[in-house]
Amino acid sequence: MTEEDDPITPTEEANFRADLALVLSVVATFVIYRLPNADTIGWPLILLSTFAHELGHGVAALLVGGSFHSLLISPDASGVAQCMAEGNVRHAVVSAGGLVGPACVAAVFFALARNEKLARISLVLLGLGIVGLVPTLLEGTFGKVFASILAVLFLAVGVRAPAWLSRHALAFVAVQLALSVWSRGDYLFTPVAHMATGDMPSDVANMERYLGLDYRVWGALCAAFSVVALIVGARLFLRGLPRLGRAKPEPAKEPPKESPGPQGAR
Repeated sequence: MTEEDDPITPTEEANFRADLALVLSVVATFVIYRLPNADTIGWPLILLSTFAHELGHGVAALLVGGSFHSLLISPDASGVAQCMAEGNVRHAVVSAGGLVGPACVAAVFFALARNEKLARISLVLLGLGIVGLVPTLLEGTFGKVFASILAVLFLAVGVRAPAWLSRHALAFVAVQLALSVWSRGDYLFTPVAHMATGDMPSDVANMERYLGLDYRVWGALCAAFSVVALIVGARLFLRGLPRLGRAKPEPAKEPPKESPGPQGAR
């Protein structure tokens, strides 16, 4: 069978590009974060991961009945979320929220990115949500400017860009959220967080304090969780796309024509 006999449809070609874009997003993210000058080359992505990380703390605090007061992002890509919660378990959940929360949201974004219309709506809502955070929770000029630029980008892609680009953009954001824990891989295995505002206990050190076990154990568990979220989310995204080279139904066969029966003698 020649290519002319079995052409690739526009839908199949578009979905193949989506598959490729997803794979390249994952590979590029891993490579950027492992380069010697990753802090400089991947600075915008690291800022995005910091933003997601600190929001994860705040959302976790709200989910356990605590409070979320403010969020600060510094030019060195460090961040601080001012949260309140009561009890050791709740404190540990808030600490873990910044490490695994973005990965959970990433899985949801992957599922939404299966549909171009849902992807467009998700980007618009994401942009509007960030717009609402700027005057209410964000502190510092730098963080407000960064969040505003991020909101404009999401709204622009969601409102003005082609539908297929909205789906790719949401999948790319999902990759960054799923891998945000890797933007500072050493942070998973250190008891001290070096912030622009001064040194403070790391999230995994706080989990050790409130729940026991060595902080490196919690770091490894959070890293593994994020990888699983990426794999599950990617499978959800790809499962929603018609596969390239899928089997095509065979044409219906015509029923055999009946041959005339034997002629009886007269």
